[in-house]
Amino acid sequence: MTSQPAYYHTSPSATDGDELHEDGAGNHYLGQFIPLHYHHNMLKDENRMMNFKAAIEHVVFKGAKVLELGGGTGVLSCLAAATAGKVWCVEFNPDLVAESRRFLALNEHGCKVEVILADAFEYLPPEPVDVVICEMIHVAMLREKQIEVIEAFKQRYLKRFGGPLPVFIPTAVIMAVQPLQQNYDFFGFYAPIIQFQRPQIIHDSSVELAAPAVYSTLDLTQASSREIQWQGNIALAQDGTVNALRFITKNILAVLPEQASTIDWLIDYLVLPLATAVKGKAGDVLQISFNYQAGGSIRSLENSMRAEIRKT
Repeated sequence: MTSQPAYYHTSPSATDGDELHEDGAGNHYLGQFIPLHYHHNMLKDENRMMNFKAAIEHVVFKGAKVLELGGGTGVLSCLAAATAGKVWCVEFNPDLVAESRRFLALNEHGCKVEVILADAFEYLPPEPVDVVICEMIHVAMLREKQIEVIEAFKQRYLKRFGGPLPVFIPTAVIMAVQPLQQNYDFFGFYAPIIQFQRPQIIHDSSVELAAPAVYSTLDLTQASSREIQWQGNIALAQDGTVNALRFITKNILAVLPEQASTIDWLIDYLVLPLATAVKGKAGDVLQISFNYQAGGSIRSLENSMRAEIRKT
């Protein structure tokens, strides 16, 4: 949902037990009730804002009808309203419903956005729409419930309105994994922790031992399974100790066929420590495997990760 540090969300119905912890990712509302200031920080994320704005301007045509599932502050709905004829903005968090209505009232095209307090798993617009925006996005498709929400929406929509389906923003997701030698020394304190890294900058604490390898491509216009599993081989480019895996997620927000290009959003990297480090040399083949469910917990992925040098 964001590249800001809003990754440890709790369920609104969680009162005790496992649901208060990161592993308790089963509740389908997980990820929606985070503090307002995290949503405010998303507005300052230029990488996110510029690319979504470009995608929306490309996809939403004059007079189009648009639905946003999980509207947050309402910013993406407002961007769509600059061209659209009508926008329905669905949000389950009542605090965000009030906040988005307040913001939209301050913006020129906000009057074309109807903010609705509803569950994105159940809501259908009163008429067919041309575009659906769903930014329930987390690196590796963890935590947030985008896949479940979109799959449920497609079934409801086709049953009520028939085809064709609307255009989705994002329209696809590409995920890759990369072996790292990660420094876990914090001023003399060793702690192999989960970390998030801003993309496209140098991280001195991370030594990239090989190039990333794509492990999954999800086309959101087609049926998408929550089950994600991969076993693959990556040749090490240099000597080192593989003690972490970096997960990289690129969202294809819109396809520009006339330019043979896409509008993308590369969100924060996720670095997970391996339970057992593996020493290798340049040219060694590292066999990696993991499995998890989209929308599941970070720990579920971390606990499934395995890496070893393939015997020749």
